[in-house]
Amino acid sequence: MAGIRGEYLMKIVGEYSFNGGKDAVQRLYPALLAEVHNIIKSVNANEYKTKESKEKTMPGKLLFAPTKLNKAIKALFLNKKWKPVRETCEYPTNYYKDNYKPKPLHKGAFREMDFVKQKLGVEVQFGKYSFMVYNVAAKMTIFKNLGHIDTGIEIVPVKALADEMSSGVSYFEQFVWDLEQRGTSNIDIPVLVLGIDV
Repeated sequence: MAGIRGEYLMKIVGEYSFNGGKDAVQRLYPALLAEVHNIIKSVNANEYKTKESKEKTMPGKLLFAPTKLNKAIKALFLNKKWKPVRETCEYPTNYYKDNYKPKPLHKGAFREMDFVKQKLGVEVQFGKYSFMVYNVAAKMTIFKNLGHIDTGIEIVPVKALADEMSSGVSYFEQFVWDLEQRGTSNIDIPVLVLGIDV
């Protein structure tokens, strides 16, 4: 939907409460939730509709550039003093069989959460489906176990927006269906999944 002066402002059009995520975020972090809403609503997505499609189904069509859109949203989080949190990975080697002689493991491996403020973690994902699942089903639990967060927000495009990006970008509706079929376990943290469009 066009905003003033030809802007295409982003908006939240879907909410999915994973493991009580919506209630937890509203109860524990109402001011931060409002901040997240304001950040999303202040992005003029039209500035990032710059990628010319080379796909057979839509040659030459201008698409939203997921990487640029992601960077724009992340810059706004940084302006509001949200901080990325990085954990260095020390991979175990004691599970190898005795006769296995591996090459040395790569040093400097890490896991990173896009943003943390207080104990609320935020991930912005315009990538492949596997990254969305990993964020909610693994990374957020890991960062909770490491003491960084207790609740999370995952920001993803809805299908209508993903269709205006290059192929391979996953979307809210698919992600929610799988989370519903998966269910929750006792190690999952509360996560509010936000589906965005323009």
